[in-house]
Amino acid sequence: MLKNYIKVAWKVLLRRRFFTFISLFGISFTLMVLVVASSLFDHTFGPQMPERDTDRLLFVNQMREFSEEGYSSSGPPSYYFLDRHVRTLKSPEEVSINSVFYQVNSYVNNRKLAIDIKYTDREFWDILEFNFLQGRAFSRQEVESASRVAVINENTRKQYFGTGEAIGQYIEVDQVKYKVVGVVENVPVLRVQSYADVWVPITLKSQDFNKPGLRGSYFATIKAKNSGDVPKIKAEYAAMMQELERQHSKDRSQLYSFPDTFLESIARTFLNNGKEPGVGLLYVLLGGLAFLFMLLPTINLVNINISRIMERSSEIGVRKAFGATSSTIIGQFLIENIFLTLLGGLLGFALSAAVLWLINDSGIIIYANLGLNLRVFAMGLVLCLVFGLISGVLPAYRMSRLHAVEALKGGSK
Repeated sequence: MLKNYIKVAWKVLLRRRFFTFISLFGISFTLMVLVVASSLFDHTFGPQMPERDTDRLLFVNQMREFSEEGYSSSGPPSYYFLDRHVRTLKSPEEVSINSVFYQVNSYVNNRKLAIDIKYTDREFWDILEFNFLQGRAFSRQEVESASRVAVINENTRKQYFGTGEAIGQYIEVDQVKYKVVGVVENVPVLRVQSYADVWVPITLKSQDFNKPGLRGSYFATIKAKNSGDVPKIKAEYAAMMQELERQHSKDRSQLYSFPDTFLESIARTFLNNGKEPGVGLLYVLLGGLAFLFMLLPTINLVNINISRIMERSSEIGVRKAFGATSSTIIGQFLIENIFLTLLGGLLGFALSAAVLWLINDSGIIIYANLGLNLRVFAMGLVLCLVFGLISGVLPAYRMSRLHAVEALKGGSK
């Protein structure tokens, strides 16, 4: 039966090729946009090198102060705050303090290069899982002695040394020479907590260590012993912030800072800036946008399907006259529509792969490596089936309600 339905569906597609083209274009274009968006979301928030243990990682990247007069200010925390209050937390397995990345200039063979540099401690390399192509991370001793050593990414190696050996060579960044001790795979710029072109010991910025104040230009990366410890870390952090606010009570200001996953920090920043991260609200908004985006092509596809199916009213009438039930009619048209949608889905995946390749190749997103991995493929497949069911139910339902005589006359209901 299923084989016959698919054969009929194929014949119907070939019969009205213009309608078929419009339907397949609408399905494939819609899925292409959704799959590319899903890939971008997965690439930004999913477990990727070097942030693979996303269920155990928390980031502190903002400190907000609200004054009694209603003024507010926010920005990255200071090293002073992170070193005295976050690094000393008892619950985490490890805490790293690292700077935001800065763009500095460098010159190679009279050619100007814009390099993003980041200052990190030793724990940074223990918590995050970089792919080392050559060499190693800088050691604890090199951090404590403020050695001028550097880990560079593969793009920086290519810019400085081409395909030659980089380990033990020197690079000059912002008029300071560093000895290269390691080369790692490029990290996408979307991983703002770990991205850079060059990483050097944080002690080279020791002038920042004793600057008082809660805001500065540093992040903290926290690793839990296991995912079950994350709530415990957040509770200890909240208690620490309450005590800190009590100590600053003379300033009459409220302090807000949270250890968040990257997704939570984005949701908190753009949605509410409140005590709750708002991830649920973010998912609702994204789901609503996806629904609205799918709605228009779905309506168009429903109209096209209705027109196409109404042309087959005589066929429906004959089938009903020979005893076909409404559920059989609905089942046939749903299978035909899902077949059409899956065909459009295959084209959509091919189109998505081409667009993702163009994005990766263009360098619009620095070091991005967007791809159709299993998670994205599964999301796209689910979207494809939902799309097919939604656009096929209404036409199938309308056809199932036609009486045999009315259908044979080519009538509609």
